Amino acid sequence: MYYNNKIVWITGGSSGIGEAMAKQLNEEGATIIISSRRMEELQRVKKSCKYPEKVECVVLDVTDIAAVNETAKKLIERYHRIDVSILNAGVSQRSLAAETALSVDKRLMNINYFGAISVAKALLPTMIQHQLGHFIVISSLSGKFGVSLRTAYAASKHALHGFFDSLRAEVHEHNIKVTLICPGYIRTNISVNALVGEGQTHGVMDQNQDKGLTPESAAKKILRAARKGKHEIAFGGKEVIAVYLKRFFPSLLAKILQKERAK
Repeated sequence: MYYNNKIVWITGGSSGIGEAMAKQLNEEGATIIISSRRMEELQRVKKSCKYPEKVECVVLDVTDIAAVNETAKKLIERYHRIDVSILNAGVSQRSLAAETALSVDKRLMNINYFGAISVAKALLPTMIQHQLGHFIVISSLSGKFGVSLRTAYAASKHALHGFFDSLRAEVHEHNIKVTLICPGYIRTNISVNALVGEGQTHGVMDQNQDKGLTPESAAKKILRAARKGKHEIAFGGKEVIAVYLKRFFPSLLAKILQKERAK
C-alpha cells in the first residue's frame, strides 16, 4: 500500500487520467488534493470517489505562478507536506507550425512545461526538508519523438524530460523520486480540447484517441510504475514501437512519419 496515508496533489485532476488516478488513489487510502480551473468538475470527481471526505478540491490555473506558489504554501501549512505530486495538467495541439501563432506556442509551453515546473519548484524546499517526495510527471510519447501537427506540444513534453531527468540527479540524495510517464493514445478528450492555429479548440475526437486505452487502465499502469520507483515508462498500443525506432533506427522512423503526414 505505497499510497496509503500519503498526501497526493494532482494537477489536472478534474477529468481523464487525472480523475482516474484520483479515484484509484482514494481507494488506496491516500488523502487527495485535486486541482484544475473548474470547481464544478472537481466537485463531481470528489463526489464520485469512494471516500470523498479525503478529497480536497482547489481551483488553480497552473500558468498563474503567483497562484501556484500561494496554493502550495496553503497546502503545506494545512498538511505539513506533500508526499506525491502528480503533474498532469496539460493541453495538446492539432496545427501545422507554419499556421500556428507564436502566442499559441507560448501558451502550450506555459501550461505543459512552466506549469509543471512551477508546482515542482514550489514543493521542493519542503520535500528536501522532510527528505521525502515523489514527482509523477505526465509526459507523452511526444516527449520522446515529434510528429506532425504537434510541434509546440512535443517541444513542451521534450522540455519536461530535460528538466525532470536533471532534477532526479539533483534530488536523489534527498530521497526524492521522479517518474516520467509517456502514454500513447488514451481515451480522453485531449484531442477535443487541443489547440489549433489561433488558439481555438480542435473540437474533434481523433480516431486513434477514441480507440486508445481507458483512463482507468492508464492510471493503473502509472501508479504501479511509480510504486516500483521506475524512472520512466512508455505504454499504449503499437505506437510505442516508435520509441524504439527513434532510438535505434531514427531515419526509418522519420520516413514513416513523413509518409503518415503525406496521407
